[in-house]
Amino acid sequence: MRYQLLVENPIRKKLLVDKLTAVWESSVIATHGFLNENDIIALRPFVEAAIREIDHLIVAYENQGPVGFMGISKDKLEMLFLDPVCIGKGIGKRLITKAIWEYGVSYVDVNEQNPNAEKFYKHFGFTIFERKEADEMGNPFPVLKMKLRE
Repeated sequence: MRYQLLVENPIRKKLLVDKLTAVWESSVIATHGFLNENDIIALRPFVEAAIREIDHLIVAYENQGPVGFMGISKDKLEMLFLDPVCIGKGIGKRLITKAIWEYGVSYVDVNEQNPNAEKFYKHFGFTIFERKEADEMGNPFPVLKMKLRE
């Protein structure tokens, strides 16, 4: 039997951070074709720190293991990643719906080179209001700033 569970603000022990970092990495490999192996290696410590420090961390479990997560700071969705085998199962929908309705999320940044993410957020009512040539770390990966329609 398969079951899904969302856990809010779990204790962020090293084992959980490691498992969520692995989810992030598999997700990025599957969806961020513009990143090479060195980019992923360079980003990993920042992702681990973000998982440990983000205001609100919500983890999606299927059976016994984490299969996705999102991080929220104030009214912004800072990260949402799913294990690629779980894409299309409704887990992302559950996470973004929770983010909007329970946490008041109204902003998200999306890599322009990840059109599936852009389409996903547009489906839930987000629109692009600004484009940046580089990400927050100054890397040459254009970012689309999106806001939830009012």
